[in-house]
Amino acid sequence: MMISLPNVNGTLESYEMKGMPVVAASMAENACRVVYSAAHVVADPFTDSDPSGPASVDWDATMAFRRRLADLGLGIAEAMDTAQRGMGLDWAGALELIRRTKQEIPNARVASGVGTDHLDPSVVCSLEDVRRGYLEQLEAVQKLDSQVILMASRALAKVAKSPDDYLSVYGDVLSEAEQPVILHWLGEMFDPALAGYWGGGAFDDVLATALQVIELNKNKVDGIKISLLDKDKEIRMRRLLPAGVKMYTGDDFNYPDLIAGDDQGYSHALLGIFDPLAPAAAHAINCLDRRDLKGFHATLDPTVPMARHIFRTPTQYYKTGVVFLAWLNGFQDHFIMLNGHHAMRSLPYFVDLFKMADGCGLLSKPELAVERMKKMLAVYGC
Repeated sequence: MMISLPNVNGTLESYEMKGMPVVAASMAENACRVVYSAAHVVADPFTDSDPSGPASVDWDATMAFRRRLADLGLGIAEAMDTAQRGMGLDWAGALELIRRTKQEIPNARVASGVGTDHLDPSVVCSLEDVRRGYLEQLEAVQKLDSQVILMASRALAKVAKSPDDYLSVYGDVLSEAEQPVILHWLGEMFDPALAGYWGGGAFDDVLATALQVIELNKNKVDGIKISLLDKDKEIRMRRLLPAGVKMYTGDDFNYPDLIAGDDQGYSHALLGIFDPLAPAAAHAINCLDRRDLKGFHATLDPTVPMARHIFRTPTQYYKTGVVFLAWLNGFQDHFIMLNGHHAMRSLPYFVDLFKMADGCGLLSKPELAVERMKKMLAVYGC
């Protein structure tokens, strides 16, 4: 199967499809790694609401995608930044998303984001404001019987004056957690407003603060997800975690090596890239269960260049690539995103992503993908 694709000069070139999709197979319930996919939401393209207004979500398509993840045995990391939390999806929309996921897919493993994104940054002026914000969302999510992912707070980054402020706020919030939570250390490449998190300074200093938060509250911490896109920093922290506290990799650049691990440990996974990579992720973990390390790497290693392409700078727009692939694969009928984010990448980006996904076997319906890619090219005059 052939398709004509433009190069960076706008000249059309023939591309021959590989057309070898990854065969989907479900992970075992007691798999050797705990794996969450941070799932995207599907926008309602027919809404008349302004892109900067409240999110308008296609709930049927959004829930259908989550059922697919659950059928593959993956956990669902709900209402995180992959779902455009804070970039189109507000707190009211996030809470409704969590409620629907818990209600409609009751047997799925679900962990949901709790943050302070409902606070108006212009009026947040104290640690008490941040505490109240966290506790309001914590109470709401716990009422829905979801495990909690305690997200990094832009409000806390704004008002905190020292590492002690982080210790104080996290200690107070974690004391109200009904079951162990997953902490989330999100790097500023994903959200520039989080620069200086944990009190700022060199990595050794902020690492010490994050570890102190965990040590002081380790009975309330299931694990920590770090999204710093730096394999060595994650491994270093992983080796320093208290016994029983999991490391969840959020490194969308180096996930195969981090999940495979070494003779001193390994990382579990909570990844936005496992939204488009879901069938490959499930197959790879099945290989690990069989101690087939070669098969694990043969499945995931070829996907890394595509992941790095999706998450290239400006990294906060990686969701555009995620939803583009969902559209190509038929998981939604359109390529429209909350807040107009479908326009946040260039045509050459989409062309390269199409080729990479085909090469990795991640276009599950190659004929449909070609048909939709042609429609997109037509919009650009190709």
